[in-house]
Amino acid sequence: MTILKEIKKIGLVPVIKIDDLNDALPLAKALCEGGLPVAEITFRTELAKDAMKIITTECPQMLVGAGTVLTKQQVDDAIEAGAKFVVAPGLNPNIVMYCQEKNIPVLPGCSCASDIESALELGLTTVKFFPAEQLGGLKMIKALAAPYTKVNFMPTGGINADNIKDYMQYEKIVACGGTWMIDAKAIKEKDFEKIKTLTEEAVKSMLGLKLQHVAVNANPTTSKEVATQFATLFGGNVRETTKGYFGSESIEVMNNGVGTHGHLAIGAYNVERARHYFEAKGFVFDETTAEFDEAGELKFIYIKEEINGFKVHLVRR
Repeated sequence: MTILKEIKKIGLVPVIKIDDLNDALPLAKALCEGGLPVAEITFRTELAKDAMKIITTECPQMLVGAGTVLTKQQVDDAIEAGAKFVVAPGLNPNIVMYCQEKNIPVLPGCSCASDIESALELGLTTVKFFPAEQLGGLKMIKALAAPYTKVNFMPTGGINADNIKDYMQYEKIVACGGTWMIDAKAIKEKDFEKIKTLTEEAVKSMLGLKLQHVAVNANPTTSKEVATQFATLFGGNVRETTKGYFGSESIEVMNNGVGTHGHLAIGAYNVERARHYFEAKGFVFDETTAEFDEAGELKFIYIKEEINGFKVHLVRR
């Protein structure tokens, strides 16, 4: 489904409970500006429907979903308010089938093998895993994914800045639900700038962006000597490649490499997700440089333009 693909590209879904309707729009804008144009608005308060309506109308760039959906009426309310997906804490076949009738994607909560089999019987291959940490976290997800190879998960519950990096490195995770960037005190004090900052930090933790190495261009007759000098500086070893030499793992010396001066390699847990993030910031990628793994997942791609004489590419960590 297109909506689930969009959620996967974003990677982190803030889970929001609205206590004051005046907070809905500034909170949505802070999340979008921080790099998370998606939110699950839960039916844990009576303001949920109105909050969704405000956000979908006034902040159309945000992908809004309805959470804690327990009844068919809530499904109707979510659709009427402009929600694009439904999330439930458990697997109620009646709610799932009703969502399917209404043609809105649904992610029911699954906590065991029996739940997953029920989801598969209903034609679902992506489910919420809730409450994630309390049920064993990533270890439990991997155990469940072993026999159910076609199932993907959106874990929610106990996910935070410290453990999200572990979840994000597992290919069966389409996204994580989280609340740690929704600081209750900041919302109470109307400090939405802090929410934006916390969101930016959450996105960086989720993407796992890291400078993998710097590559400098050199003449083939001197490239090994240059690599040796870098290896001496950084305490590494010279390693020959098909394109030149590594003078430590952080410095690559290229024989007539790409870029006027060289290139920078930025590592990410998920290259497609990182590309989506940078595209939102205005960067354009060169599709002719894209490389994929056996499963069809993007693992490498260059940004089109040079930055001060250096090309930049994303690569899977």
